[in-house]
Amino acid sequence: MLLVTAAKVLLAHTGLEEKEVLSLLEIPPQPEWGDLAFPCFVLAKRLRKSPQQIALELAEAISHGEGLSASAAGAYVNITLNRSVHIPLMLAELSKPDFLKPDIGHGQRVVIDMSSPNIAKPFGIGHLRSTVIGAALYRILGETGHVPISVNHLGDWGTQFGKQIAAYKRWGNEEQLQQDPIGESLKLYVRFHQEAEHDSSLEDEGREWFRRLEHGDAEAQRLWEFFVKVSLSEFDRMYQRLNITFDHVLGESFYNDKMQAVVAQLRAKELLEESDGALVVRLEEEELPPCLILKKDGTTIYPTRDLATAVYRREVMKADRLLYVVGGEQRLHFQQVFAVLKRAGEAWAEQCEHVPFGLMRFAGKKMSTRRGKVVKLEEVLDEAVARAQAIITQKNPNLQDQQEIAEDVGIGAIIFGDLKNNRLNDVDFSLEEALTFEGETGPYVQYTHARIRSLLEKAHARTGAHSNFSDIAPVQERHSSDLTDDVSSEMLGDAGWTLLKQLDHYQGQLIRAVRQLEPSVMARFALDTAQAFNRFYAKERIVDGGQWRIQLAEQTADILARTLQLLGLKAPNQM
Repeated sequence: MLLVTAAKVLLAHTGLEEKEVLSLLEIPPQPEWGDLAFPCFVLAKRLRKSPQQIALELAEAISHGEGLSASAAGAYVNITLNRSVHIPLMLAELSKPDFLKPDIGHGQRVVIDMSSPNIAKPFGIGHLRSTVIGAALYRILGETGHVPISVNHLGDWGTQFGKQIAAYKRWGNEEQLQQDPIGESLKLYVRFHQEAEHDSSLEDEGREWFRRLEHGDAEAQRLWEFFVKVSLSEFDRMYQRLNITFDHVLGESFYNDKMQAVVAQLRAKELLEESDGALVVRLEEEELPPCLILKKDGTTIYPTRDLATAVYRREVMKADRLLYVVGGEQRLHFQQVFAVLKRAGEAWAEQCEHVPFGLMRFAGKKMSTRRGKVVKLEEVLDEAVARAQAIITQKNPNLQDQQEIAEDVGIGAIIFGDLKNNRLNDVDFSLEEALTFEGETGPYVQYTHARIRSLLEKAHARTGAHSNFSDIAPVQERHSSDLTDDVSSEMLGDAGWTLLKQLDHYQGQLIRAVRQLEPSVMARFALDTAQAFNRFYAKERIVDGGQWRIQLAEQTADILARTLQLLGLKAPNQM
């Protein structure tokens, strides 16, 4: 709202478009300089004056308007808003649906490929990033007028299953597999790769079992179905704890009967070429290596399945846009797949986008399923909840529903600990850092929200009723006899004004998160808001400080809760 207010005043005196004015407005580095700053360099050539002279004239021109004052500082115009005018306007704006849920999507259908763990492997901490980043994007897009569609693209097909079956046939024990299906499957998978380092025939054996699986071999099919069933049970338990659901759970195997149509289309377009017995699409013009479509034994590979998947999502799910929340190490793969789609004449390939993210490391080390270096997510969540429980018991032993709140705080700490990072950065996971109630953590934001709710409970107990924003008229609409008392009793101090301006950024940050596909924007907003509130709490009276301050606290709690929800965290009212 602040940016729009200033932009409207500047429009009449600059001759610039509103978008350009909005893009030029800045926040002054020192609060005492003003609320906003406008650089005049862009006007120098048009007006044939120095930026400094333009700033002087522009400051003089806009200072005569209502609701703000301006002064020149070199080539900048510093703008200060009249708080008594803008505080009630801004407080009212913060609860409006079009502020909280800006419609920039206009019903665009966005399919989000996310999570996608591999069958017959533990759900490790390494799966967390795609899962929580994808879920946050799903909520953020849904909040801004898009129609998001989440798809859990399970890794339930490919040569890895031939290897898994080969390992079981050589060294597996039916009883042990039934007792601990995921743990035993991992042991067999790790052993396969250890043995294959000394016995290359194992790789051929794995490929042969996958070929048999693709051709409907009964034994291969039986074992594959078992691995899928027990894995889904394991995954569902993790998703429930993370409070994540999917619109579709479709493994790679779902597209088995859809791949031949893609191969036929590529053949009809004369895009397939033979290379060492395999079939590829050459991509020299795109400066990419050839994309393998069929291996020399006739079996499919990842690109084949992803091509069929993309076509299905476009034609059946009616997607306008396809997002793939997959690790950055798969960048080349998606470049090739999207390039092949374009070569095949699919104009909508321009709407396919890889949303990469950095590695999740544990104690500085990359995890590897093949070598058995897996940190199970369930164990990490259990430990986080246990530690949160211990902290809560120590700080607030009489708190009701401690276990439920510990679950909210512990799991929220894990999610926030990931999402506060720019998704392209590697994350070195630390449970100790994630769970602290101070600093840049989920518990810090949740605790701030709970503190505000507690303060509001006291304030409402004194007044006997909750505030009604619609009953508070802007200052310019009130009788002059009421104005002096209102302003003196309710005016926010510098800390309160700073907090209100921070809340005013919510819509802009939400739109930025969408455009950058970057949940960390909202995590940073939550942290900045929590910090601004705690400065406000330290410097200004709230409970008996006037209606505007109570309103400000209420709006802060509501927007913090909304932001936490977008990120996938609960917002307990007590902690």
